[in-house]
Amino acid sequence: MKNAKKFSLLVLAIAVSVTLYSLVSRHICFAGSSAEPGDPPSAIKGLDYGLYEDALSRFLDDRGMVNYRQLKNDRGELDQFTETLGALSQSTYQNWNQAEQLSFWINAYNALTLKAVIDHYPIQASFFKSLVYPKNSIRQIPGVWDELNFPVLGRQLTLNDIEHQIIRKEFPEPRIHLALVCASGGCPPLRGEPYRGETLETQLEDQAKVFLSDPEKFRIDREQNRIYLSAIFDWFKQDFTEKYTTETGFQGGTDAERPVLKFISSYLNEQDAQYLREGKYKIEYLDYDWSLNEQ
Repeated sequence: MKNAKKFSLLVLAIAVSVTLYSLVSRHICFAGSSAEPGDPPSAIKGLDYGLYEDALSRFLDDRGMVNYRQLKNDRGELDQFTETLGALSQSTYQNWNQAEQLSFWINAYNALTLKAVIDHYPIQASFFKSLVYPKNSIRQIPGVWDELNFPVLGRQLTLNDIEHQIIRKEFPEPRIHLALVCASGGCPPLRGEPYRGETLETQLEDQAKVFLSDPEKFRIDREQNRIYLSAIFDWFKQDFTEKYTTETGFQGGTDAERPVLKFISSYLNEQDAQYLREGKYKIEYLDYDWSLNEQ
């Protein structure tokens, strides 16, 4: 009886250890990769980003602008990649760490946005929408964010589902707003490589630096005592609250805006960061450029 009891306790201890290891490894953010020996460099377990990477390298310029005309005429790689998004199993996805999962969703959103554009390219402008938006805007595509469905992980999802119901709800990472690209000039530049779990932190940091170095997205005017911000920081300011809430400084913004200002200040030189912390200024949001991010 004693030996049987000891054996039962040993089995229980092993089971608990395995469970704890699984939980810890699943929740490590922005580290590691599930790629196995022999997988291509562009792969994680169960998914190869090679086709998507090839499409990006062929149809993007160094500003992140897209040659949609050529991409539409030679869309095989992008179509094959987006097909794999639908065929991928939930069990494969669940075996990835959090950084790999977030990278997957960013890549899915950006790739499916490209697909939505070339499926409707050249874009047919609506008379009434053209009174508000450019004729070549993605906003001219009917239902582009909330009606067009795409198969992903065996489910039918819209772009809004991916951005608002999955990425923003499941991943508390405000820098995603500087990585998701809605095919418009006001968006962050489309990166010329897929996001990957093992490099996600570096990639998101680089996206933030590039975005904030663009005077069309952020600039300081000391003469007018103005801080000009992309409308992205207005639309999604609540997503910066959890990580960047501050009780001091940044009095030029409202309580809701101060976390955004704190986030931005971490990417500035000390003089500019000090101005955001201590200066007396007003915030103005820049008009969003809805023209297509087209070469």
